[in-house]
Amino acid sequence: MSYFVTFYRFLRDILKSKRLLIDLAKNDFKSRYMGNYLGIVWAFVQPTVMISIFWFVFEVGFKSMPVENVPFILWLMAGMVPWFFFAESLQSATQSILNNSFLVKKVVFRVSLLPIVQIISALMIHFFFILFLLGMFIAYGFSPSLYWLQLLYYLFCTTILVLGIAWMSSAVIVFFRDLGQIIVMVIQFGFWITPIFWSMQILPLEYHDFISYNPAYYLIEGYRDSLISHTWFWERMDLTLQFWVIALFFFVFGAVVFRKLRPHFADVL
Repeated sequence: MSYFVTFYRFLRDILKSKRLLIDLAKNDFKSRYMGNYLGIVWAFVQPTVMISIFWFVFEVGFKSMPVENVPFILWLMAGMVPWFFFAESLQSATQSILNNSFLVKKVVFRVSLLPIVQIISALMIHFFFILFLLGMFIAYGFSPSLYWLQLLYYLFCTTILVLGIAWMSSAVIVFFRDLGQIIVMVIQFGFWITPIFWSMQILPLEYHDFISYNPAYYLIEGYRDSLISHTWFWERMDLTLQFWVIALFFFVFGAVVFRKLRPHFADVL
């Protein structure tokens, strides 16, 4: 029972700082590109160039065959875009306490906001990715669909999952610095065991359940369900419930771990 009380107080303190959270996220986003001639334009140039390279390699170079009756580049990017957001926000949020140690030592500052700031900053770029992706679907002749609105739901799912893991990892890394390298390795490993470049159809059925326990699988398939196969998330109720059990576990456990370790940050930094 005490864990739930701790979790409630933790969230309550964060909700009291909504205005500060938004201001910090804006400043963090701008500071990433300060000093560059194009400034924050680079935040949108880089994703555009990267997607263009993928298009050239797979559509012009490899002439990849369609998957699920859609061009391979659309199927691929529908999986890559959510993964980019997941990986980028998790890595930056994990380092958020270490990178802002000067704020940690200020008694009045809510350190729990720092991982959220990094996620919101990554979210701003992710929104551009989504708009670019929708533009690609329209350019290939796909009409806008009501199912596209479901992307907001999967975006919320990703944010909750990442935030829970990031609260835990950003707190633990203060005491165990090697965790940063472990997170990078886990993300690299997760990229290849998640069906982003490959389809679940190539795996024997006995491995499907194992892959489905990877919460990123739910997010990747969710984007493809919204953009390609036109399936609502409640039509995958078993997978949806499974994801939320895992995501909420990380969300609650991560919040409790962060709150328990927070008083000791200043002693180590």
